Amino acid sequence: MLFLHEVHHVVGAREEEFEAAYRDGWMEALAKGDDARLLYFLHHAHGTGRAYNVVTITAVRDGAAWGQLAERVHTGDLHDWVRDLDRLRHGVRAKTLVPVPWSPLQSVDLDSVPTSGHHELTLFMEDTAWPHEGMFDEYLEAARTNYAPSLSEARHGHSMLELQGVFRPAWGSGRWREVVLWQKVADPRLITTLITTEVPAEYRAPGTWMHDALRVRDDWESKLLRSTSWSPLY
Repeated sequence: MLFLHEVHHVVGAREEEFEAAYRDGWMEALAKGDDARLLYFLHHAHGTGRAYNVVTITAVRDGAAWGQLAERVHTGDLHDWVRDLDRLRHGVRAKTLVPVPWSPLQSVDLDSVPTSGHHELTLFMEDTAWPHEGMFDEYLEAARTNYAPSLSEARHGHSMLELQGVFRPAWGSGRWREVVLWQKVADPRLITTLITTEVPAEYRAPGTWMHDALRVRDDWESKLLRSTSWSPLY
């Protein structure tokens, strides 16, 4: 399964139009078939990134389905929709992601993805890391054996993050040495502690992720993303 990850730089005055276009256009158009579904529509949480940036993630069944969807966008029934959508944004950056072998999320039952309804708003932390040269495999192994288990170690009786997916760009579709960690914020209250206090010394000691990960990477970025009330997954 392929996961199309897009970052849209939306025209500020037309933010609501952009959201409606995705909800009533893209989500509904994909729901008429069985090869792709919009999974997430998320805004950058205020104060945590560039203004009027929207992240969308679309699941596509396989390479053949991606080819058919691309044809619909380029010359088919979705061509006019994309043309009109482009008037609502300054630009878009896209990459096609695939799950690594140990990612909790490997595939999605497309038929079960909701295409209507409303729910509470939720937060996700998207960490994107760029391992050192020649150390991509070492980074993945360290994340599997050190980082992922550390999330289950509750702080103050609660775990802040739930690791839901670990992805890399598909060959030829993005930076080669890149890993995306897709994490739901399980306890938003702990975000305040994270950003207002120093990391305790015991979490930076040898044997911890904050210390040992520096061997395999020292370039990474975190984004806080907030789902809309209609985002199919949340």
